[in-house]
Amino acid sequence: MAVGGAGAGAVRDGRVAGHLKPLGANRIAELLERAQDVHVLVVGDLMLDRYISGRVGRISPEAPVPVVRVEKDWSGLGGAANVAANVVALGARCSVVGCVGDDAAGRELSDALRGMDMDIDIEGVLQVEGYPTTVKTRVMALRQQIVRVDREDAGDFDGEVGDQLLEAVRRRIAGCGAVAVEDYNKGVLVPQVAAGVLEIAEEAGVPTIVDPKRRRFSQYEGVTVLKPNAKELEDALGEPLQPQSRAWMEAVRAGLKCHHLLLTLGEEGMALQSEGEEPLLVPTWARSVYDVSGAGDTVTAVLAIGLAAGGTVAESAVLANHAAALVVGKAGVATVTPEEILHHAERGDP
Repeated sequence: MAVGGAGAGAVRDGRVAGHLKPLGANRIAELLERAQDVHVLVVGDLMLDRYISGRVGRISPEAPVPVVRVEKDWSGLGGAANVAANVVALGARCSVVGCVGDDAAGRELSDALRGMDMDIDIEGVLQVEGYPTTVKTRVMALRQQIVRVDREDAGDFDGEVGDQLLEAVRRRIAGCGAVAVEDYNKGVLVPQVAAGVLEIAEEAGVPTIVDPKRRRFSQYEGVTVLKPNAKELEDALGEPLQPQSRAWMEAVRAGLKCHHLLLTLGEEGMALQSEGEEPLLVPTWARSVYDVSGAGDTVTAVLAIGLAAGGTVAESAVLANHAAALVVGKAGVATVTPEEILHHAERGDP
């Protein structure tokens, strides 16, 4: 498997996308330095990720499944919480708005956010009675997932919770450079909240980045950057993707009513379609991949930081692409540092 990297070139006709130009190490360093002074608001579905890791030495006599001898286990931040973790790992300030349950997992998740010992505000995280905190447990052996077990209630929150979430957004929008919305269909981003967040951000003149799921693609009208992955978009459209076609990309972008469509294509990189412009590809390069868990969260976070730091959408996409290449080389949901991104760029990776 491989992940995207920037290439060079230009669009020569209306049918085939061109390659996004590489972003020089000096410009990357400039954006990362500016990131230290920006504030990103993260809104969405907060999750707790748990890991059980060990070795497989035999097949169970009870069923044709591997037996994992546990060597270690740990917990991490998932979903919108992982977006927030990536934001602060790059040195930016972060406010988080979302929900956890009134349970042990919710307290663990809140403590983990608070315990990052960085500039993070979690007063906008609501503790909702009767709601189970979403927990994903991954069983791993030799750095590969064997199975994932989910505990969740994906039902929508009621209007009262939605009102509280929007009030938390209003209180935090001042001084923000970008709003990152992470939608995992876990009940936070109901139409009321999604529309409200975009309206509040638009009134404040703050760019928005949304990582959507198929269930609610249509509710993010007017978002600055919509960042679906290939499978989600293909399922939503019910047709094969044509990311190299200008006409197709523009039609999809217009249909989704976003200013910029950034389609993440996994091993085929990314495709960017901006309103009134030619489509651009961020192609792939060879890369060892251990775990793609949370890579989309990292891309969302870095896109938000890039825009908040004054980068264009295209520049922010290349910056996010460097971060994605790094994070998939790490086991489990992970973050990247400014030093890692800069080193990745300086050593000549596209």
